[in-house]
Amino acid sequence: MALFNATKAQPVVRTTGLSIRFGEIVAVDGLSLEVGAGEVFGLLGHNGAGKSTTVRLLNGVLTPTAGEASVLGLSPTRDGPALRRRTGILTEVPSVDDRLTAVENLTFHGRFQSIPDDQLSRRVSDLLEEFGLAERARDRVGTYSKGMRQRLALARSLLHDPELLFLDEPTSGLDPVAARHVHALIGRLRERARTIVLCTHNLVEAQRLCDRVAVLRAGRLLAVGTPAELGERLGADRVDLVVQPECLEGAMAALRRVGRSGVERGIEAGALVVRGAARADVPVLLNTLAAACVPVYRAGAECADLEDVYQALMGDVKAE
Repeated sequence: MALFNATKAQPVVRTTGLSIRFGEIVAVDGLSLEVGAGEVFGLLGHNGAGKSTTVRLLNGVLTPTAGEASVLGLSPTRDGPALRRRTGILTEVPSVDDRLTAVENLTFHGRFQSIPDDQLSRRVSDLLEEFGLAERARDRVGTYSKGMRQRLALARSLLHDPELLFLDEPTSGLDPVAARHVHALIGRLRERARTIVLCTHNLVEAQRLCDRVAVLRAGRLLAVGTPAELGERLGADRVDLVVQPECLEGAMAALRRVGRSGVERGIEAGALVVRGAARADVPVLLNTLAAACVPVYRAGAECADLEDVYQALMGDVKAE
């Protein structure tokens, strides 16, 4: 996976102090970030963190209360229609017309995007085939499953071959096979140097697909970078241990007595995780457990993944 530095070239997306209020609620609060060309950039955060609102601001659907944004060199506020002709958006809830067939949905959208008829028919046929909807192309969308509707909405967002694609929970409601298909599609779009902004709750998905991520909380940017950079910056590496199951509580107590506050139970019997610990800490941890007469069956240091980073940033905040 390529790494990107948006400051080396003109970024595709740039925001400076971007904010929006709805009455007393600050939905996006002083957001400043950059997204480089060809980058898959993740927006992560709990419900209500401001991810979807940010996407609406970047497409000129909402007007900011303060701050500025530039997308593809255009102002979303002043150049909204021109900008939206160059971007594609998949919303979390697929907004397709149940009364129309898949072909009619895509054809209507394509004409709205001013795609010439001689190209439109071929594009519609190719995308329906690509997303496994060709056999149901003439059926009304009201008869589709949630996953089929999601695939149709994604096909529609790609119909005009956008330079920049905003995907809000693109695999929501999809079965594992369909989700893998979407992941592969994102990979192909990266190869074609398309830029993607991905809003997702799925940290495994973000870890696999994103070059960099931004973590939002209550509309504010907490951190931005690659998962590896954020893990190193936050000290979010961890040590996984497996001890005799009957000694698990004693092991956790012994580690906490020596200042290891980030100790928690693992999934398997006798497993525990020491967050904020790295390879160099393993001998000290083992000596502590040996002094407490706790048998240790396995120990291993792990570099932080996005789940570790996310937990380190969010602490005890619960999803709404």
